[in-house]
Amino acid sequence: MRYIPKRHNSEISLDEMLEAGVHFGHLARRWHPKMAPYIYTKRNGIHIIDVVQTARLLSVACRLVRDAAKRGETFLFVGTKRQAADTIAIEATRSNCHYVNHRWLGGMLTNWSTIKSRIERLKDLEARESDGALELLPKKDAAVLKKQLQKLRKYLNGIKNMKRLPDAVILVDPNREMNAVQECIKLGIPIICLVDTNCDPGVADLPIPANDDAITSIQWVLGRLADAIYEGYSPPVNGQEYKGSLTGGMDWGRISGKS
Repeated sequence: MRYIPKRHNSEISLDEMLEAGVHFGHLARRWHPKMAPYIYTKRNGIHIIDVVQTARLLSVACRLVRDAAKRGETFLFVGTKRQAADTIAIEATRSNCHYVNHRWLGGMLTNWSTIKSRIERLKDLEARESDGALELLPKKDAAVLKKQLQKLRKYLNGIKNMKRLPDAVILVDPNREMNAVQECIKLGIPIICLVDTNCDPGVADLPIPANDDAITSIQWVLGRLADAIYEGYSPPVNGQEYKGSLTGGMDWGRISGKS
């Protein structure tokens, strides 16, 4: 069953961004020098993000993911920090994407064959739970398997239906998710990343400068990306098919300002 998305304004409103607190960066003393092009000013010791650039890059990101979704490409949302975890699960689920919102397991992408075996174990335990097979076991054995099931659900539930590596990763806070970033870079998987003023935007193929600590800011940015993906997955109008792809013919460096 498809999830009905929240309907956001199709246009990116600067007023809405300010209301969501997208423009608030970190303390100036904690900034990353490579974020200088995306910083508008400093106020009371806090960097203020240039929301005009945020709007431009978010628009580009929405267009890219919408077009890629029309081709059936898949996305993985990643955000394990407390402020992002719930939003990551909600927005990924309603846009029919995969997600990781608890601890990133080492090799989740680079050692995909092993992760797939753990997913199969998760599905097996869930099937045994649903048909009552676990209740027929001795209490001690059942308790061990239920604990294992709980742990597997915590870390793998968001990628339970992921059949292959994602075509792109949408990530919140690369400082926190550096292991995921490194695996994506190693495998050549494009990264669309929400970056605050203390992050290196160079690790992302398409950085979106924004407050990554405020729940409202994370919800605002991810909500629009999720809407774009959902629209892309919707049936084409008048039977027209899309001919592009997320990576094909797209100069990620030129878009993001990376040399």
